Amino acid sequence: MTKGCATGVLLERDDETNMVGQALEQARGGIGSIVVVAGPLGNGKTALLRALSRHPGAASFSVRHASATLMERDHAYGVVRQFLEPALTGAPDEVSLGSAVLARPVFGGGAGDDGNDDAARSVQLGLLSLWRDLSAIKPLFVLVDDLQWVDEPSLELLEVLAGRIRHLRMVVLVSVREGDSLAERPAAASILSAATRRLRLRPLGPAGTAMLVRAKLGRECDEEFALACHEATGGNPLLVTALALAWAVGGEAPTAANADLVRTVRPAQARERVVACMRAQPDPVRRLLKAAAVLGESAELDAVGALAGLDEQTTAEIVRGLTRLGLFRGTGFVHSCVREAVDDLMTAAEREQLNLRAVRLLYELGKSSESVAGQLLATSTPQGPWAVEALRDAAHVALRRGAPEAAVGYLRRALLDTSVDGLDRATVLVDLASAERLLDVNAAVRTLSYAVALLPGPRERAAALIRLTPAVMGDAPEAVVSILRGVVEEFGPPERHCGVDRDLALRLEARLRFIGRTEPWELATTGARLDELRAAGRTDSGAERELLSVLVNAATLTARVPARRVAALAEQLLARAPASSAHSASTAPLLVTALAVADSPGVVDGWLDRALTAAQQRGDVVEQATIRTEQSLVHLLTGRVAEATRAASDAFDLGAWNSSAVGASAAVLAGAVALQLGDRDLIDQMLASVKGEPANQCLATVTGLLRGQAAVVRGEHAAAALTLTDCGAHLDRCGWRNPVLFPWRSALALVKLTLGATGDAIALAEEERLIAEEWGAASGVGRTLRVLGRVVGGARGLELTGRAVEVLRTSAHRLELLYALRQQAEFTNLPDSWRSCLELAEEISDQQIAHRARAALGVSAPASTGGKLTRSEQKVAMLAVSGRSNQEIAEMLEVTSRAVEKHLTNTYRKLGVRRRAELGDALRSMGPVSPVR
Repeated sequence: MTKGCATGVLLERDDETNMVGQALEQARGGIGSIVVVAGPLGNGKTALLRALSRHPGAASFSVRHASATLMERDHAYGVVRQFLEPALTGAPDEVSLGSAVLARPVFGGGAGDDGNDDAARSVQLGLLSLWRDLSAIKPLFVLVDDLQWVDEPSLELLEVLAGRIRHLRMVVLVSVREGDSLAERPAAASILSAATRRLRLRPLGPAGTAMLVRAKLGRECDEEFALACHEATGGNPLLVTALALAWAVGGEAPTAANADLVRTVRPAQARERVVACMRAQPDPVRRLLKAAAVLGESAELDAVGALAGLDEQTTAEIVRGLTRLGLFRGTGFVHSCVREAVDDLMTAAEREQLNLRAVRLLYELGKSSESVAGQLLATSTPQGPWAVEALRDAAHVALRRGAPEAAVGYLRRALLDTSVDGLDRATVLVDLASAERLLDVNAAVRTLSYAVALLPGPRERAAALIRLTPAVMGDAPEAVVSILRGVVEEFGPPERHCGVDRDLALRLEARLRFIGRTEPWELATTGARLDELRAAGRTDSGAERELLSVLVNAATLTARVPARRVAALAEQLLARAPASSAHSASTAPLLVTALAVADSPGVVDGWLDRALTAAQQRGDVVEQATIRTEQSLVHLLTGRVAEATRAASDAFDLGAWNSSAVGASAAVLAGAVALQLGDRDLIDQMLASVKGEPANQCLATVTGLLRGQAAVVRGEHAAAALTLTDCGAHLDRCGWRNPVLFPWRSALALVKLTLGATGDAIALAEEERLIAEEWGAASGVGRTLRVLGRVVGGARGLELTGRAVEVLRTSAHRLELLYALRQQAEFTNLPDSWRSCLELAEEISDQQIAHRARAALGVSAPASTGGKLTRSEQKVAMLAVSGRSNQEIAEMLEVTSRAVEKHLTNTYRKLGVRRRAELGDALRSMGPVSPVR
């Protein structure tokens, strides 16, 4: 590295310094040369010239430095004066009288201003003679910064000198900004072509950028931070310096954690330089820059040129020049500060006019709908019906590519071009509600209520209302529910219609029934309506399947239709629902819950894997949160405790619990899973996210159950009993009795037993057993038998526990079977019972119960099996600890997400952990492992 790099002056410029040293050595021997330092704006030309003026090889030279400026271009011989005035002042007797006389007009003022060619040639001859005489006395090292701005007389003199310099003891080092139109003047081009050495400064590499950043900040910085600076600036020294200084003003630490923030820094110092550079450009260049700024980074070149009023060839030439100038990369700005500098050149009125012209231009050129829509977003002037259609088209495209935020932005802008209360406005509002439901359920419902009020007839209102799924409408406020009821009454029952109108009526009924899922009198008709539809055998249309799915969900909540019937119908309906379809826009989540709770979770396992993969490919976080919530329930009811915990935690991180986009249904399900897992960390995490009392009563009830469970863990049994009683009463009032989904009576019975209220405990447990028998799912029946056995105790309790074990062996709910086996072993204290309990505890990785069983058997825990991780399991585990998602790991290792899930499950089981957060400590306890390759 060149000396002086600590100050940021000559970073990575060794080759250039050596080449100038060679030129100086030759000049000392009588062979002069022109050396050109070229490059775009800000690449360090001026800094290099200043450093080279102190080059060791120039110690025996007379060094002369001149800097040209744009403002002084009209000052004749201004650059020449900077060279020669100090020399003449210092040694007036050492130059020939003739040279001094001829050159005197330059230093007396007015030279070259009278247009006399003979006088100009005489002055030029005198100046050349002066240079020759001075170089004879002592070799000259002349440095000219910014050749493109040198005044014309000085430039012409340098051109003549370039033709004769080969015979002088002189090196002329000039810097020139590539791409500047003034550098293409004939005299300047002649000087550049006469150069014997041309140095084009490269951008700084990552190491050089890091050193410059550290020098400007005056402190060390993390490697990741420095790398982010390099990526943000492309290694341009001007941008690096400006960015570092702007960062220093902010006072934030230059750490890896702040690396992403570097891209948001707006270096004002660089912008000022860029603005000055742009002001110096010809009018066509400035017009093109403004057009590019208005159209944005993704604009195509033909549109930019057309907006600037330039033909194709001129546009291409200007873009090439801007690229050489360092303002463009490809067809866009090299850095955000360049675009901001262009904005500084425009008034608000000028920008608005350009935006309006750009909108029409893109539309007339047939550019993509999103390009037109993006331009419309920048305007506030209404454009009329064509703009509405363009924005709606763009919104549909954005939704297909998984960008609901963009779609919402387009549609809200479209409202500006609609009437105040017409059908056109209602149409846009319906589209907007459909997009908003992916981001904010409450906003979507409000928007739809505005739209329905503007629609002319029941059919139009019905078509609008069904744009939101039953689950979304289930969270609607009373005002919207009243609108829906009114439309349903106006439209009439499905039996009065056929074709499209019948489908509309069925879908309206599905939404109304979902809204009524917390009303016992609404739920009471579920079984009869199911029988009616099943008897008709009508499951061909999507509307019929949607209504059936809602009814299946209602039947699951009430537990008044046998689980086997519910499971059979749900499986039939799910088979007609493609896993790749948008999950959040269908009723599939209702079917998944029904199948899991009806003791048929295996049916949906693979289907959910495929649905999650499709959601990840679309980048839909809302869908991923919903699916992970459903997977947590399926994993729980199949005894995969570690996977259930991890899926529930993932769903929480993605927003299933507190996201307005997901809605209350997924949050209720997530809370139910957390309750049954009994995971204190997960319960605390969910409760901490609740701000106040949830508006949704179902969600408020589940939140209350979580608080009750937390109180049990803290040993506050009296408070827990009150909370569970209140929440249970609310569930009963809603008609939600399913003991698999919400086993609140069992939980309360165990609390009552602890408080000594055995009679109350037996009554609660028996009541839940009867409900479970009516529902008929083995997991529910087995649990209620176990709890009843616990509260009854004695021989009767042992008998009930034995029956629970028998029933649960027919269920997929391995965790509940483990609880029953533990209880049986506690009753009998027989080694065989404890061994059965231990085997299942180790199989499903429940370390707490496994420890209890080993203590009863008098055996110690096996040695850590962490060393037995396979190579693939090690890779997946280490990548998981580094913070990568399952999908990212799958892409890196070129395997499926399901394979990653299985590897993690095996790893959790071997290491005895239940969640990703515990994985790092478990891996460290294994000792050194081979690095992932």
